[in-house]
Amino acid sequence: MLARVHSAALMGVDAVLVDVEVDASLGLPGCEIVGLPDSAVRESKARVYAAIRNCHLELPPRRLTINLAPADIRKDGTGFDLPFALGVLVTAGAILSAPLEGFLFAGELTLDGSIKPIRGALSLAVAARNAGLQGVVLPAESAREASVVEGVTVIPAAHFSELIERLAKGELPPPLTERPELESLRQAHEEGSSDFSEVRGQEGAKRAMLIAAAGGHNAVMIGPPGSGKTMLAKRLSTILPRMAFEEALETSKVYSAVGLMEGRPLITQRPFRAPHHTISDAGLIGGGTLPRPGEVSLAHNGVLFLDELPEFKKHVLEVLRQPLEDGSVTISRAMQTLTFPSRLMLVAAMNPCPCGHAGSPGHTCVCTPSDVQRYQSRISGPLLDRIDLHVVVPAVRYRDLSPERAGDSSAVLRERVEAARSIQRERFRGLPRIHCNAQMGPKAIHHFCRVDSEGAALLQNVVDRIGMSARACDRILKVARTIADLDGCPDILARHVSEAVGFRSLDRQKAAA
Repeated sequence: MLARVHSAALMGVDAVLVDVEVDASLGLPGCEIVGLPDSAVRESKARVYAAIRNCHLELPPRRLTINLAPADIRKDGTGFDLPFALGVLVTAGAILSAPLEGFLFAGELTLDGSIKPIRGALSLAVAARNAGLQGVVLPAESAREASVVEGVTVIPAAHFSELIERLAKGELPPPLTERPELESLRQAHEEGSSDFSEVRGQEGAKRAMLIAAAGGHNAVMIGPPGSGKTMLAKRLSTILPRMAFEEALETSKVYSAVGLMEGRPLITQRPFRAPHHTISDAGLIGGGTLPRPGEVSLAHNGVLFLDELPEFKKHVLEVLRQPLEDGSVTISRAMQTLTFPSRLMLVAAMNPCPCGHAGSPGHTCVCTPSDVQRYQSRISGPLLDRIDLHVVVPAVRYRDLSPERAGDSSAVLRERVEAARSIQRERFRGLPRIHCNAQMGPKAIHHFCRVDSEGAALLQNVVDRIGMSARACDRILKVARTIADLDGCPDILARHVSEAVGFRSLDRQKAAA
């Protein structure tokens, strides 16, 4: 007898539909799994037999062949336990196949029949909807995560014996009826979060963070220890525009694929990732024998913060070039090639010199010019070219620490950011790959970044004097376009260019060195 149960396999952050075909035939009792299973999938037969036995069900002695179709896609993980067990029971006549039709099944079985959560439940629900299936049957702990997908019925299953009792009657357990709303999830997460008003002083750096948020620009902050660089970076995500549902869904699929949802049905706050400087290149951009997303993908639609930037290994920093340019990471292995999303804002922090006190009042810098040059040269020119804002963050004066000198709150700054982003959405309407000024290519820059004659003369003088690259010049124009948007100005004026040029300080330092 042949049974067929729908399931799915994760391919990066997306899921591909897999048909689990179970054939029972006469012969020596045994079970063979074919269709490119990994070791976890091959081991599932032991879990399935034990779970069926501990749920007080008997199987006739048959030879079982389980095929995972399509057979040219590698399958990994423990989510195939549940469809395996159901297919085996259908061939044994213990349950009917009719209730299984039109539903996707996934879940890990324990030896006593409990159904444990799996990775990628959100992606599985999206794949089921796209394939036209009626719904998904998932572990109870993973069902809420999948319930955010419209147009698909989500049925939670906590124990295998309870599910079998239902299926023996020709029915499925009741589906989830409550679906989480994006706004309620967002409000629950934002309560008690950090606020920009907590940052005292540093008006110039806060202005730079506002510009970065308004245009989606990458930024590097240069300043002595304790000047507030990390504090500013951690609060940047609180002034970014609120995530639309599609953005939240994209980000949640990445977190779901690596099992980091932590009981949340949806990621509603823009991610903030801050890996340690000892991270490997595979940890940063993703990798492994079966590639998994790295930090740049976990920061998708959010912020990737690299503190102590020169302390990162140079080859690790160099792998950031493609993600920053393309908004995606492509990882090739012998078995498969996968692409992960990585549309993010890079924010980095560094000291001006190895000791950290160059130019800091009240401290004496003990570094030689060659030490400073060697320290700054750990960051390559091509990578610096991809960073729009080079922000000097000086030491904070005591008078700036007074509570009376608190600046605007995150809510106020976010209103200004969203106003600028609305201008950009209208500007780039009809250009699907451009969502903000930082994503403009050369053609879009030429079309949308027209500068008045005074501003053009200023930019020409700066570029010729410092010897900036063409990419750095384009970055200045994109930042100037964002500053004009914050002012509500349709044209880029000389004052916008002047302020944008002021954010290339590290270029000037390296040129002088």
